[in-house]
Amino acid sequence: MRKFMVLACVLGLFAVSALAAETGSYPKAEFFGGYQYSHYSSNGSGFSANGFDFALNGNFNNYFGITADFGAGYTTQSGVSLHNYTYTFGPQLSLRANKAYTPFVHALIGGDRASVSAGGVGLGSGNGWATMVGGGADFNFSEHMAFRGGADWLLLHNNGVNMNKNVRMLTGIVFKF
Repeated sequence: MRKFMVLACVLGLFAVSALAAETGSYPKAEFFGGYQYSHYSSNGSGFSANGFDFALNGNFNNYFGITADFGAGYTTQSGVSLHNYTYTFGPQLSLRANKAYTPFVHALIGGDRASVSAGGVGLGSGNGWATMVGGGADFNFSEHMAFRGGADWLLLHNNGVNMNKNVRMLTGIVFKF
């Protein structure tokens, strides 16, 4: 029994050192920059916007990190321009089981800033809050670079109006450090 316990302890130490080596292989930080397509819908009418998105993710271990996401959408319809900006933060879970791709999910909450103008004249603006729930996948080119595709359900609350039938899709490049 004593030999069995010593063998179990030695094997346990090897397993712990193997896990420590494995958990050290994740990127500590990831920077994403790319294109954002948004579809906003309120009271049965909807419109689409094109823009950009930047995100910074700090990873605490192989699967858990915190994300800061900054996005913008721009559209002009019938001479009226809308600019919408979101800045959200929250947890992100990643599955790094395969070196070829890394799927992830996140839940982000933060702020929203929208402004409307026509003919260069401001018609109004407002601040509110934004919530995003979604995810995507990073398709790894190398250890330090990947292509990202993702989609989020987007809830916006601005000036007393809830817009809860929104979607945001994004694509771009991720740099991993």
